[in-house]
Amino acid sequence: MAAPTLSPAGRAALGALTTDLQRIFGNRLYSVCAYGLTARNEAGIHSIALVEQLAFDDLAACVPLASRWDASGLAVPLLLERHEFARTLDVFPLEYGAIIADHLPIYGDDPFDGLSVAEADLRRACELQAKSHLIHLREGYLETGGEARAISRMIGASAEGFNRLLVSMIALVSTAAVPAGAEHVAADADQHLGISADLVHEVLASAGAGPSMIAEPTALLSRYIAAVEHLWEFVDGWKA
Repeated sequence: MAAPTLSPAGRAALGALTTDLQRIFGNRLYSVCAYGLTARNEAGIHSIALVEQLAFDDLAACVPLASRWDASGLAVPLLLERHEFARTLDVFPLEYGAIIADHLPIYGDDPFDGLSVAEADLRRACELQAKSHLIHLREGYLETGGEARAISRMIGASAEGFNRLLVSMIALVSTAAVPAGAEHVAADADQHLGISADLVHEVLASAGAGPSMIAEPTALLSRYIAAVEHLWEFVDGWKA
């Protein structure tokens, strides 16, 4: 994975955010990091701030600043007490693991130095993610009443979650980071998970397509559900 980088405007916005947080938390502010920079994100630059103590009054002091942060291209920062992150790493292994893997310190020491996600926690989270996605697809199909356009819309709406599932599972079974982009995800899913690259392309492409763009949505959904069933069985029995 390429080293995360920031534009001058992004760095300036994060510098202003840090100044705001310093005014609110003072010496309780331990660190500020940007994360998710190697992935395209339309919701703004994500950041995490770790503090020694977080009270409701601190949150209230942040509220008037949120609109300014948004206007400067920042998502609302994730605020956590310093030890919360490490103590809940086993609860949110996918989300926090992604932050550890793709972050850039902005202020203070690197809070994630030496932290890693336990393999057992990652496997369990991937299994939950796969099974949840499978249940969603099965229930969603019933709710469409078998109508082709409704099936197409359902596939498109699920594509982002499918991409997240594939990225999570590739991270579980491969030490190599997954480059951004459907082409890389499809190739790695084929190589490491036994999921057809063509199927991955079809599903991910449906996210930006209209309901009439899938030629045979029922046939695609059948193959899609079978693929997710395979992913769940794969991760359920996976051993390093």
